[in-house]
Amino acid sequence: MSLTIPTLLTLLRIVMIPVLVLVFYLPVAWANVAAVTIFALAAITDWLDGWVARRFGMTSTFGAFLDPVADKLMVGVSLLIIVQAHPEIILALAAATIIGREITISALREWMAALGEGARVRVAWTGKLKTILQMVAIGFLLYGEPLGPIPVLTIGRWLLVAAAVLTISSMFTYLRSAWPAIRQRG
Repeated sequence: MSLTIPTLLTLLRIVMIPVLVLVFYLPVAWANVAAVTIFALAAITDWLDGWVARRFGMTSTFGAFLDPVADKLMVGVSLLIIVQAHPEIILALAAATIIGREITISALREWMAALGEGARVRVAWTGKLKTILQMVAIGFLLYGEPLGPIPVLTIGRWLLVAAAVLTISSMFTYLRSAWPAIRQRG
């Protein structure tokens, strides 16, 4: 197996996870800015590795496996440190919903692929919108401080709730698509 540029970018994203955690907990005034920057760089590498893989034909089975793992690890760890920093029931419920959905849909995709029905659980527009809201919400929540009159934490909180609602909606979309295969082979 050769490591392609997209796979190296995905591995970089995984390496950034403990760096994000360490920076988030640094006892310095700029830790939140650095944490948001690291998270944003991870999001950019997620987009970039997919673009490079498609544009230059550098797709690989290992890269296709590793990319969503890296995404889910970064999001999951980010949500955990956010809930620890802001132990509020609304954030905990939203985080649990998002993490639970990610585990469920990952398992569903793996099972459907094993059945030869992987095309039934392709990414839907609700999943893409959920991802955008989720990433913006996490950035706001990692920052967590008001920007002048802008209540960053409050906005992040409501964006995460909206992402959690879309998470449930997109999960039902995937389950509905997979239902015929589940009924037939379940």
